[in-house]
Amino acid sequence: MRVVVDLTKCQGYAQCAFLAPAAFQMQGDEALLYDPEPSEEQREKVGRAAAACPVQAIQIDRLAIQDMPRVGTAAANAARIVVVGASLAGLRAAEALREEGFHGSLTMIDDEPYEPYDRPPLSKQALSGRVPPDGTALPHRADLDARWKLGMQAIGLDLAGRRVHLSDGAAVPFDRLLIATGVRARPWPDPTEAALDGMFVLRTRDDALRLQRRLMGLPSAFGPPMVNAGPAPDASAHIRGDKPSALGGERPGRVLVVGAGFTGSEVASTCRQLGLDVTVAEAAPTPLAGALGGVIGAIAAEIQVEHGVDLRCGTTVLAIEGDAEGRVHRAHFSDGTSQTVDVVVAALGGIRNVEWLRDSGLAVGPWGVACDAGCRAFDVNGLVTDDIFVAGDVARAPNAMFGYQFLALEHWANAVAQAEVAAHNMVSDESDRWPHLHMPQFWSLQFGNNIKSVGVPTFADQVVVTQGSVAERRFAAAYGYKGRLTGAVTFNHAKWLPFYERLIEQAAPFPPRFDTVDQPDDLLPVPAAVPDPTFLARDATVVVTGHDPSERHATLLRRTS
Repeated sequence: MRVVVDLTKCQGYAQCAFLAPAAFQMQGDEALLYDPEPSEEQREKVGRAAAACPVQAIQIDRLAIQDMPRVGTAAANAARIVVVGASLAGLRAAEALREEGFHGSLTMIDDEPYEPYDRPPLSKQALSGRVPPDGTALPHRADLDARWKLGMQAIGLDLAGRRVHLSDGAAVPFDRLLIATGVRARPWPDPTEAALDGMFVLRTRDDALRLQRRLMGLPSAFGPPMVNAGPAPDASAHIRGDKPSALGGERPGRVLVVGAGFTGSEVASTCRQLGLDVTVAEAAPTPLAGALGGVIGAIAAEIQVEHGVDLRCGTTVLAIEGDAEGRVHRAHFSDGTSQTVDVVVAALGGIRNVEWLRDSGLAVGPWGVACDAGCRAFDVNGLVTDDIFVAGDVARAPNAMFGYQFLALEHWANAVAQAEVAAHNMVSDESDRWPHLHMPQFWSLQFGNNIKSVGVPTFADQVVVTQGSVAERRFAAAYGYKGRLTGAVTFNHAKWLPFYERLIEQAAPFPPRFDTVDQPDDLLPVPAAVPDPTFLARDATVVVTGHDPSERHATLLRRTS
């Protein structure tokens, strides 16, 4: 049995925790942890919990597809659909294609050898030992009727020949293609240091397995998928990380997390939960500054320090020193200090998986694959393609609610919504195509705090706390840009997010002009301290040649460094 919870919808009503406590647990006031693969004995209770969820956020194994609707005539031109990238967006698109009534050939390609799995639990439940890293497989329909090519990397796209070239030398033909290749973890920049024993990144389930075994003091050799290690050790029993683990072996004395974005902060939180000493190095003035701005980031910094993290903001790591046996030994910081560490987790963001598309003629770059609001990819000249679609973390699409800016959103809910739009448009006539107008939203669980957001907080120049108490770590804050509400974030106050979402959709004024319950006395907005974004468009990305309009075209500029 498989379970996934859309935590952007979950509002912490805890009905599921009452009805199926073995599968669902609350952390803090409203944060939910769940078992992605509960036992079959739990099926009836989990089913009742899913049915009782007030916001219908719980998904379990899907039933067979029945009474599928008729699709548009465009489907007649798409007898063969290929999806490159079989993670969340790719899987949801494949299901949506079948739900839309597509009966043709469906091929799923992915470079990982595993069936689609959920990534958010890897830095939380999986890393802490609540669930095994190989136990986060996504529920999906049994009758998807897809040809799976897993553990196979796409290395090229032939637009004219309508073929995807694979690493084994094969070429897969298509009539319509969905690109959902997502992102990968940005590696440590120094290859020699990156090869040290004790250096980790966290993106895949293999990454989570390696890191979890090291944090738990288990053998570092990468073996077969581990069985469920049971609940995480009691943090209070391991105040010093160099003491033997309850599972046996030596656990690390200190973990260094480089980067205090969401992944880095969640890893630091889990390490503290396990009783490990943690240092976090962040180049920005605060954690989460790139996503929430410096004002709210400063609150996140206070929370980390309160939970015993050695937080070093405005600090970079100059070098990682290894010992004689090639193991991580010492970190050297830009402030002139150094520290003995046993494990380093590089949480440096992601790299979009577009290298295989560089000679394809599509508009690709470090931002991802550019597409229109209907998920159709642009070619290098900026012309929309008819049969190439994009969805998920790798897509960069204009958002009408935020000045038509091209946004690349690495959000769980965005991947699902965009995949459904892409699937519909792949098999629908032009007159019936949908725009992707999903409201950006995300969640994060760290240090017992449930952090959620709607809109784009960084598309803002001011922020104001509108409800609750910052001191109590229970509040809502609204973001505005030039007098318009553009985003909202809550700490342990998520039940109010739908209210703010509707206001953002209606282009409500900022500062907010409403009276609510639990409103603070001071509603004075302050500068949001959003970091100056790096506009990729400032750098030339193409070379334009030709004079006559019929000859004028663009060519992607290859960078050598």
